[in-house]
Amino acid sequence: MSDPTKRTYQLTVILDTRGYEAPVESLEEKITTLLGELGGDVGKVENLGRMEFTRVTEQDHTGDTYLSVQASGPANLPDELQDRIRLDDQIKRIMVRSV
Repeated sequence: MSDPTKRTYQLTVILDTRGYEAPVESLEEKITTLLGELGGDVGKVENLGRMEFTRVTEQDHTGDTYLSVQASGPANLPDELQDRIRLDDQIKRIMVRSV
């Protein structure tokens, strides 16, 4: 039986790997750890690879690595996650969709 207080989320994460020397897997681990700290359970993490941005805001940064993450957690998970990552330079954007 599933927990009625948890919701299922689909996250799309855009990383900013400019000047980042470690493998992308370390950033995947960072995101899964962060979700765990916020009370979330991570299901599947998929590296979608490098994609070009549709709307380029910086001429020297036209694309980067995208991740797809399936997770479940409390209703306040998206807000808490946005608050925790807003000053993180390696995470450019997170889009959270409730499924």
